Amino acid sequence: MSTVEEAPDFLEVLSDGSVKRFVPGVVPASPESTNGFKSKDVIIDSSKPITGRIFLPGNPTSLRKLPVVVYFHGGGFCIGSTTWPGYHHFLGGFSVASQSIVISVDYRLAPENRLPIAYEDCYCTLDWLGHQVSSEPWLDQADLSRVFLSGDSAGGNISHNVAVKVIRNKISHVKISGLLLIHPYFGSEKRTEKEMAEEGAGDVASIDMFWRLSIPEGSNRDYFGCNFEKTQLSATEWIDEFPAVAVYVAGLDFLKERGVMYAEFLQKKGVTEVKLVEAEKESHVFHVFHPESEATRLLERNMTEFIRSH
Repeated sequence: MSTVEEAPDFLEVLSDGSVKRFVPGVVPASPESTNGFKSKDVIIDSSKPITGRIFLPGNPTSLRKLPVVVYFHGGGFCIGSTTWPGYHHFLGGFSVASQSIVISVDYRLAPENRLPIAYEDCYCTLDWLGHQVSSEPWLDQADLSRVFLSGDSAGGNISHNVAVKVIRNKISHVKISGLLLIHPYFGSEKRTEKEMAEEGAGDVASIDMFWRLSIPEGSNRDYFGCNFEKTQLSATEWIDEFPAVAVYVAGLDFLKERGVMYAEFLQKKGVTEVKLVEAEKESHVFHVFHPESEATRLLERNMTEFIRSH
């Protein structure tokens, strides 16, 4: 059996279509407070399956309702899990820092489940949230009028596309108050200046591989899920209905250029509030690789400030 696509240490796709994923460790959920937070695994849809993990501050600072952050992990739509150590520790710490309920979603992965399945799975989580809030004790304090969508890399992409789906479907059981996109993963057939530079060839090859594995067969990088300029919303929907957005980019991240372009695109569309924040000396998804770093603490503070102001 030969290897047809590979991301060393993470993913190998074989010629018979089978996929090998290499997991960097798994952290079990802990219903008892550890490091200031507690966590619980939940089944969102057993038929697909879609699972998730709820993170709660171990000792909420008040008995008032708490905002809800629905988080989508990164991994080029092909790898990743909320159970990975970096995600577990970052999201648990963030639930404490922001005094919010965090629900992290394990959606189905490509290439076995190509887009738009990840978007559909993550959108389903909002339906689940609306139905479970009255019966799941861990959601007793959930304020469904203050729901935020967040994610890193491919998860940032998912946040955008789920928000669009919410606007189109006019759902009313949750209110999306804002989006927090961390190092979002977008693309297009047209190359950017950085992508055309010789020194970027290795990054471009890796990025293109994940797009080949995740977009529908027969599609190209102008697929709506890849190219945000293909988003179909009316002028009124962009201006009046698209939520406030914070885009977090990293100075050493090859995807920074696309993140800046996304923020500029939203501003041109008339989105009411678009905030762009750069961590100058940091790399792609540094908060996952270094969840205890000072840069991650600063990211948590910036995200907390955004949530509290909405």
